[in-house]
Amino acid sequence: MSIQYILSGFAVGLLVGMTGVGGGSLMTPLLTLLFGVTPSVAVGTDLAFASITKTAGTVTHRVRGTVHWDIVGRLCLGALPAAIVATLALQYFGPLNASLGKVIRYSIAVSVLLTVVAILFRGKMLAWVNAKPSRQLQGRSLVVATVVSGAVLGTLVTVSSIGAGAIGATLLVMLYPRLTPAEVAGTDIAYAVPLTAIAAFGHWWLGSINWALLSALLVGSLPGITIGSWAARAVPEKVLRGLLAMTLAGVAVKLLH
Repeated sequence: MSIQYILSGFAVGLLVGMTGVGGGSLMTPLLTLLFGVTPSVAVGTDLAFASITKTAGTVTHRVRGTVHWDIVGRLCLGALPAAIVATLALQYFGPLNASLGKVIRYSIAVSVLLTVVAILFRGKMLAWVNAKPSRQLQGRSLVVATVVSGAVLGTLVTVSSIGAGAIGATLLVMLYPRLTPAEVAGTDIAYAVPLTAIAAFGHWWLGSINWALLSALLVGSLPGITIGSWAARAVPEKVLRGLLAMTLAGVAVKLLH
């Protein structure tokens, strides 16, 4: 059991626990670029890693009261069926080709950078919304937008393992600007548990999970995400918002390379 895998799992778990972001966006590139794991196995192993790690994070965030379960339900309503359909498509058509995978990575990077702007200017964004509440989606339109967003997330996460945290946080900030950074992290982690579990089951079916590697990563990640989730509400909002923005910016830069 390599110490590098354990330390990588701890670092990613800590970051995900505090911000809700960084799982697939960091772990998949780490496995492929640093440890030489094949892309398909990296995606499958990362999804299994995310589902187990984020379960531990969800428990802690629930205790801390930073999960909005109504939003989690809406996201899952779109994400879970999409994940099943995407798994069947992968089985039928095979993994994404390199050019399409690059388009997806760049699209995610751009949307993540937009999230960074939204987080940094959250105060002005809230003032703009409060000045004219009709500027923000409400009622049925907000529910529909959240379900559709979940479907997009379910597809992206299943084919690339990237997006559950980064894109999930983006959508939560845009659709629900009044959420605090800790609530963004908790809600983002909670909806990702069933999504990554279904996607991971699909990759297990496809035979693309390295169980020994997964075990090593979990040894580090489970204490990491528990500590990070517990700290999310204790850390001042301004500091957490800065950490979230920095993490997302780093993810975006990594995706563009």
